[in-house]
Amino acid sequence: MRVEDDDGPVPDDDEPGAGEIWVRAQAGPGRLDAVLAALPGAPSRSRVQALIAAGEASVDGVGVVRVGHRLRGGEALALRVPAPPPAALVAQDLGVPVVYQDAHVIVVDKPAGMAVHPARGHPDGTLVNAVLHLLSIPPEGALVRGHPVDPARPGVVHRIDLGTTGLLVLARTPEAHAHLGEQFHAHTVERRYLALVRGALADGARRVDAPLGRHPTDRLRFAVRPDGRRAVTHVRRLGEGRWPGAGAVSLVACRLETGRTHQVRVHLASLGHPLVGDALYGEGRGLPPLPDGEVPPHPLLHAAVLGFAGLRGGRRRFVASPPPQFSSVAEACGLRGPLEAAVAAWAAGGD
Repeated sequence: MRVEDDDGPVPDDDEPGAGEIWVRAQAGPGRLDAVLAALPGAPSRSRVQALIAAGEASVDGVGVVRVGHRLRGGEALALRVPAPPPAALVAQDLGVPVVYQDAHVIVVDKPAGMAVHPARGHPDGTLVNAVLHLLSIPPEGALVRGHPVDPARPGVVHRIDLGTTGLLVLARTPEAHAHLGEQFHAHTVERRYLALVRGALADGARRVDAPLGRHPTDRLRFAVRPDGRRAVTHVRRLGEGRWPGAGAVSLVACRLETGRTHQVRVHLASLGHPLVGDALYGEGRGLPPLPDGEVPPHPLLHAAVLGFAGLRGGRRRFVASPPPQFSSVAEACGLRGPLEAAVAAWAAGGD
């Protein structure tokens, strides 16, 4: 079962500590249990030893049950860490704005700081908790494309980052879930983002075609990798402004051709223009406070346009203005005009 994650589809077991933890190349020799326990996101060594004994580890694709198995170095290792059973979901009134709803889908405008579904570190207070309060979504036991609905992610067909704001669609029925899933898989869903980035991005439009995969040493990050999954982002500068005391910033429109985790964030950083407020990919370059004392606490990235085919025919297209914090930072940098023009053009059906 795949779910669109942030900027695109990734396997559910690609999360740290859930599903499988992979090491593609082990640099030095050592005991299997010690090497696996040292991986980012791995459980304790005693837990790793129990998992090895239970047959959850492999070396070069061959199952290994001896915890003291000696590694020469360079082997491909895998350890499956079964995910804990999900806690019962609770409906919560979290005040999430509803942009559209019918019998099949609901479109919401996610605020910054809200996770899409319960996960490690976010047991509740998520978008799924909020939507459960608003309306019914696929129940546990329902089938979507032959697979049971994940009880921790009912209705979820795509996700955006914790700090990213903007439009998401959730399915109210298994039929709608399958219909939306096919569109995401075929890359026919229209997704456009607004972003504020560091530096003066060159004028004009460009197509960033750079494959993405897990960072080789930091599982919280993704990176451009030749062995990664194909990722394509269309980037267009909308305007250039200045952050008081810190140089140029650019307002950028990004259209996703494919979808991968952190796609927009990594592609923009690879161009030398990380998102304003992105501590993960901004290489630690801080910004002085604006005159009102504000420093963005999260990446200034907003999912502004979402378009997809309706279950019963026709095309649905939604446009959401960025939240006040995004707009106020843009205004402080002299970019209010280009921001309002872009939103107006999209709302009028423009490209």
